[in-house]
Amino acid sequence: LFEIWLEGDHYKWRAMRANGIPERFCTGDASPREKFLAWASTAPRLVRNPLYHWTHLELKRYFGIDTLLDAASAPAIWDRANEQLSEERLSVSGILRMHGVKALCTTDDPVSDLADHRRIAEADAGPGVFPTFRPDKAIFVSEPVPWNAWVERLEQSAQTSISTLDDFLGALRLRHDRFHAAGCRLSDHGLDRCYAEECTESEAASIFAKARRGVAAGPGEGGQFTSYMMQFFGRLDAEKNWTKQLHLGAMRNNSSRMSERLGPDTGFDAIGISPQAAMLARYLDALDRDGVLPKTIVYNANPAENYPIATVLGCFQGDYPGRMQLGSGWWFLDQKQGMEWQIDALSHLGLLSRFVGMVTDSRSFMSFPRHEYFRRVLCNAIGRDVEARELPNDNSLLEPLIRGVCYGNARDLLGLKVS
Repeated sequence: LFEIWLEGDHYKWRAMRANGIPERFCTGDASPREKFLAWASTAPRLVRNPLYHWTHLELKRYFGIDTLLDAASAPAIWDRANEQLSEERLSVSGILRMHGVKALCTTDDPVSDLADHRRIAEADAGPGVFPTFRPDKAIFVSEPVPWNAWVERLEQSAQTSISTLDDFLGALRLRHDRFHAAGCRLSDHGLDRCYAEECTESEAASIFAKARRGVAAGPGEGGQFTSYMMQFFGRLDAEKNWTKQLHLGAMRNNSSRMSERLGPDTGFDAIGISPQAAMLARYLDALDRDGVLPKTIVYNANPAENYPIATVLGCFQGDYPGRMQLGSGWWFLDQKQGMEWQIDALSHLGLLSRFVGMVTDSRSFMSFPRHEYFRRVLCNAIGRDVEARELPNDNSLLEPLIRGVCYGNARDLLGLKVS
C-alpha cells in the first residue's frame, strides 16, 4: 500500500510536514508501515484539504473501505488493503480496466529508450500507452555540468556526436521522430514562465558553445537560449501535428536547505507570480506568424492569470476545434475551487464544450479517482446553472458537452480510434 499510494507523493509529504511529522516518515528511513501510520495520523487533520477527499475516495473505489482513515483505523486498513493488492483486479492492468482507460500518456525525457513502451505495444493487450516528449533538460545551459551530462546521454540515444548547435538540434529531431514512431502525439514543457526573448541563430550557437565548454550562460543568455529552443520545439510539434502542452508558473525549490538534501519534486515548490500573458502572446505570435503554431494546451499555476491567458489563447484559434486551450487546474489548483475557477474562465471566455478535461499530475498510480472528482465538480457547475435557470434543462444540449469534456474531446485530440 505504501508503494502504490504514498511513495514519491509530495502532495502528501507537504501535508505531513504541516502536521509536524518528522521527515524520516516522509522521505526518510522509516519502514513503509510506519510511513503509512504517520500518513493516517495526518488524515483527520486534512478536513477541507482535497487530500481528504482523494484519500477516502481511493479507499472506497479500490478497496471498498468506507471507514475514515485515522490512527485508530490505520492498522486494520493497512492489513485489509494489502491483502486485496495481491488480487489481479488491483494489478496495473486490472486498475486500468477498472477505470475503463483507453489510453495512458506517460511523461518521458527525449533520451529515454522507450523500451517499456515497445514491450507494452508488442504485448497488444490493454489500453494504449504512449510517451510524451518532455525536453526540459535541453534548456539548462545556466547549469553546464548537469546539462553536459544530459547532452552526452542525448548523444548515446540519438547515436550521434554533438559539438555544435546544429548537431544538438539534429539529435533532438531524431528523438522527436522516434517518439512519433512510438505513438507520441503530445509534447510537454514545465517552465517557470513563458519565454519569448529575441535570439538569433548565431546568438544561440554562441551560448550553446559556451555551455558545451562548461561555461554557464549569463543572466540574460539563459532566457534567450530557452526562447530559441522553444521556437524550435514548436516547429517540430507543428510538423507532426502534435499538441504542445505548456505547464507555466511554478516557483520551484524554495527551501534551498531541503532541496539540496532531497532534490527536486519533493514538496518545496510554490505558485509563482511572474506575469505570463504578454510573453505567451509573443511566443504564440512568433510561431503563428511563420505558420508553425501547433495545437496548444496551457496549464496555469497562478489563478490570477486564468483570464489573461484564456483571452490570449482566444487570439490564436481556428482550423481545429479547441485548437488553443486553457488546461485543467494544475498542481496547487487541481482541487475543487481551482477547477471551478478554470472552468468558469474557460466558459466565460471560450468554449467549455471543446475542453479536453482533466489531466492527473500525480505521483500515485491510485490517482485515477481524481478524474471522478473532476467530473463531480464539472457536473455540479452545470447542475447549479440549470437549477438557477441560467441553462436549459435539456439533456440533448448538455449531455454531449459533459461526454465531450470527460472523454470524447481528449480521444479526438489524440486521434484515437476507440469508441
